[in-house]
Amino acid sequence: MDHTVKIISTEHVTHNVKHFVVEKPKGFQFVPGQATDLSINEPEWKDNKHPFTFTSLNDEPHLEFTIKIYENPHGVTHHLGQLKPGAELIISDAWGAIEYKGPGYFIAGGAGITPFIAILRQLHKDGKLGGNTLFFSNKTDRDIILKDELEAMLGTHVHFTITNQKDSKYDQRRINADFLKAEVKDFKKHFYVCGPDEMVKEISETLEKLGAKPDAVVFEK
Repeated sequence: MDHTVKIISTEHVTHNVKHFVVEKPKGFQFVPGQATDLSINEPEWKDNKHPFTFTSLNDEPHLEFTIKIYENPHGVTHHLGQLKPGAELIISDAWGAIEYKGPGYFIAGGAGITPFIAILRQLHKDGKLGGNTLFFSNKTDRDIILKDELEAMLGTHVHFTITNQKDSKYDQRRINADFLKAEVKDFKKHFYVCGPDEMVKEISETLEKLGAKPDAVVFEK
């Protein structure tokens, strides 16, 4: 079922990521980690649907999205980035395979952090973040989405890695087999993986080789 909602507010989170607050349809429900098919309610855009993850919590009065804006002038996110409060979006009912199954390791690449934001916020609100660690890879320091909030929630259990900035103060290793062998204490825990397709495939295969059970590795299929 589709729902038409208005944008309430927008603001920049990083140089190329924007936070959108939108109306929430009456009775709308989702599980942290789930997404919606979203389009812009304009004649030339409304059939151009793309998946975006909710970054708000289910019990909040509005829906929120944290969206990376790409430079392609013909792309959906570029047009989204230009919308003002009052513009209309069309969203579907919630769907998605990424949901919390128990303590473990969250592994995110770039905008792949978005399904984990609502999950981590809900766990933090419920006092159940203990036993979870986040590994978050980005190209440069300024690409890190919600860095301050993630550090406030997770403390020493958030580990930033930077792959394309020589003067970064953060770890400059790629998240690969060597990194995982060095940083993961228990491969029997759950693993939650989201990022570019190649990264997800590589890390999921690597985790299984290192002893993670296939059904304990959670990613969007």
